[in-house]
Amino acid sequence: MGLFDKLRNEFIDIIEWVDDSKHTIVWRFPRYQNEIKNGAQLIVRPGQKAIFVHRGQIADVFEPGSYELKTDNLPLLGTLAGWKYGFNSPFRAEVYFISTKQLTDLKWGTPNPVMMRDPEFGPIRIRAFGTYAIRATDPTALLKELVGTDQSFDADAVTELLRSIIVSTLSELLAKANVPALDLATRYTEYSETLRKAVQEKIDDEYGLEIPQMIIVNISLPEAVEKALDARTSMGVIGDLGRYQQFQIGQAMTSGTGGGGSAAEGVGLGMGLAMAGRMMQPGGFPVPSAAPPAPPALWHVAVNGQTQGPYPAEQILSAISSGQVGRSTLVWTAGMSGWTAAEQVPQLAGAFGPPAPPPVPGA
Repeated sequence: MGLFDKLRNEFIDIIEWVDDSKHTIVWRFPRYQNEIKNGAQLIVRPGQKAIFVHRGQIADVFEPGSYELKTDNLPLLGTLAGWKYGFNSPFRAEVYFISTKQLTDLKWGTPNPVMMRDPEFGPIRIRAFGTYAIRATDPTALLKELVGTDQSFDADAVTELLRSIIVSTLSELLAKANVPALDLATRYTEYSETLRKAVQEKIDDEYGLEIPQMIIVNISLPEAVEKALDARTSMGVIGDLGRYQQFQIGQAMTSGTGGGGSAAEGVGLGMGLAMAGRMMQPGGFPVPSAAPPAPPALWHVAVNGQTQGPYPAEQILSAISSGQVGRSTLVWTAGMSGWTAAEQVPQLAGAFGPPAPPPVPGA
């Protein structure tokens, strides 16, 4: 390095910050032991402020504009440095640039579920997330409380603090609102503004930051609760449960082979007999009035070579009425010598009604 370059680098002539980042809030001008030349140019662009700090004390603050640094526009710095009669030599000071533009698309969310007491469901846990924006409004407070001596300070350094404040405030808001969880989605806009104002009150005077916008994107219930709600909605769509069960049994019986019907009987019988008690209630399968008195015995049914039961007589009669037990279905109860087709058992034969007539000759 030549003598000219060495002398030129001893002093700083232009102080400026060309901000090419998106989330930087504070940036310290890199002085590197160099001194600021008397009469140096300070350029503060729109959306910025410049603060001079001398030996840890905040001195002068500059709004956007172009300045020639002299004693008359550095009154506080001159007082701190003890310049009684002005200065003509270079001086040392730290210069911080503060971004006053709005930083958008910052995200917040609940790292853990928030407990709330729902008027309909009782105590439940919810999760929420959204976006917000911040802007520096008091550079002096921001520099004192958050920045310190950092070379740069961006939004990431403060988002963790703000997220905690937002989540805490949201919990308080939902607890006071006492609104059913199912109605929260209709009030996102209202709650977003209420949340913004509440968070702003907590950070305004202390950190020198403003939150110009806060948006609640979604409030969700736990997965188990959502599944229960889906089931509840499905039941509402289905309507009468007894009729729906009849429909399911009929579908199961007709979905097998059409030959002897034994496979279909197995599927239908397994479902129908298990729910026979339910079906005997109003809306279920009616028991024919012509059925003989039910014997006190318990019955076993052969389905696909396997024994099912024992079943009370009421369930067998209901299964015959619904077609789940056919004429050829083998049944057995105590006192019988062996398995017998249901239509040949005197206690059950009357439930089938009269047999169909034979085909007309020559038809």
